[in-house]
Amino acid sequence: MQVLLALIVVGPLIGAVAALLPAPPGLKGKSPDQAVLRHGVVVTGVILAAAIVLALGFDHDQPAKMQATTDISWIPALDVRIHLGTDGISLPLLVLTALLTFLCALYSYFKMPSGPSPKAFVALILLLESGTLATFAVLDLLLFFLAFEMVLIPMYFLIARWGGEGRRQAAWKFILFTLLGSVVMLLGLLLVGVKAGTFDMVALATDNGRGLSTSVQVIAVLAIGIGLAVKTPMWPLHSWLPDAHTAAPTVGSVLLAGVLLKMGTYGFVRIVLPIAPDGMQVFAPYLAAFAVAGIIYGSLACLALSRPSSEHRSSASLFEPLDPTGPKGDLKRLIAYSSVGHMGFVLLGIATMTPTGVNGALFANIAHGLITGLLFFLVGAIKDRYGTADLDTLAGATGAALYGRAPRLGGLLAFAAVASLGLPGLAGFWGEMLALFGAFDPADGLSRPAFLTFMAIGGLGTLLTAAYLLIIVRRVCMGAARPAGEAQIADVQGYEFAAWTPLVVLTVLAGLWPAVLLGLTDPAVQKLLAGGKA
Repeated sequence: MQVLLALIVVGPLIGAVAALLPAPPGLKGKSPDQAVLRHGVVVTGVILAAAIVLALGFDHDQPAKMQATTDISWIPALDVRIHLGTDGISLPLLVLTALLTFLCALYSYFKMPSGPSPKAFVALILLLESGTLATFAVLDLLLFFLAFEMVLIPMYFLIARWGGEGRRQAAWKFILFTLLGSVVMLLGLLLVGVKAGTFDMVALATDNGRGLSTSVQVIAVLAIGIGLAVKTPMWPLHSWLPDAHTAAPTVGSVLLAGVLLKMGTYGFVRIVLPIAPDGMQVFAPYLAAFAVAGIIYGSLACLALSRPSSEHRSSASLFEPLDPTGPKGDLKRLIAYSSVGHMGFVLLGIATMTPTGVNGALFANIAHGLITGLLFFLVGAIKDRYGTADLDTLAGATGAALYGRAPRLGGLLAFAAVASLGLPGLAGFWGEMLALFGAFDPADGLSRPAFLTFMAIGGLGTLLTAAYLLIIVRRVCMGAARPAGEAQIADVQGYEFAAWTPLVVLTVLAGLWPAVLLGLTDPAVQKLLAGGKA
């Protein structure tokens, strides 16, 4: 198990280096480009298989216990250790990351985004995977920071070199926002490590803040929280996200939404909640307030973007101060704003500091990765077919009539939309519901009237979410029949079916059988909130 976890973390890094080397004779296939793309599929497939074996070998009777641990001294002077491990909180994120990266590599093998050499593209994808997996597996604060930062450079180049219009500005905005947030976060991590005398996350969680004064905890939560909030992203630190998603290639958007955003919320659960509980309690009401503001803001922005242009111009001014540039009716931009709202539910669940709310946040994390990853795949496919993701151009006067022109593609888009709005029986329902339940009865010491207000505002957000997603389905999937002479568009292709089916199946299974995921997370969350005591 230790070897498996080490392979999962280090394997993609080795694969990234190998991708830059010449292909051995006999493995080039039809061309060197095809060989390196095949290399990406093989490496990510091996990592996914290792993650599945790790999950099957995981002791499900003790999900609160750190398993597959490796603990090696790295920098003795600072007591920094190469400490790896996984429990019920991190295991689902490891599997999700391995799955989405494999699906992106498979999709890219058949639909490589236009840009420079595939060698660099595959190497960056694998480097991104290694950094993300390391973030979810390391148990040392400084290693966490290094892994957290490791993903920035590959994502920057994926956007800047393989993105669409406005890619360079979007990539710079992404890197500047996240780097500035990370600098502040590093100061908070160093403060915790120096004051507590250790950077070991397990020891710090077991101590549960007893070795840190309240003032130190407050400062640490503020500093660490800012860095995590930028990556999540939390309103109003979200403004890099719509530009990044709009400019990124399809697989870049899938990985950004499905994996990278989870690093921020995971940091709140793994570091902030158990290590500085008193400081977290001070900031919990403010975190919840920003979370529900993000829910409403994201939903209203999506409503404005989903409406026809004549109506949109009259209402867009409400959102201009925080979003002055970019295509206003772009479907990718709209889904990016929807992520701000969905991640607001995750932050609300964390802010309740209750097992119910935190379990809801972790469930919503996985559900968002599956559903929004599928949505970005689908929108990318629509953009490839129509040459645009602009909603007004797609819909025309009556609608894009996707049900009639490409029924399978239209059906999948409608499925992803109703899953995203939280239809009972699909994965999107449970996380948001549990987050709202957590707000109904927050942890001791938190103002229940305030959190009841947050719950009511979050409930309103679910209605607004349903409104804009149903508008999208109506405008893109429905509409009058197209003239007989107009060219038909291709329906779902074989490679698209292979890349998207796992996400559809898991969205249904997680919705119908939530106990599988909650059975992993709940004991670990209970132990985390109890200060390391099961």
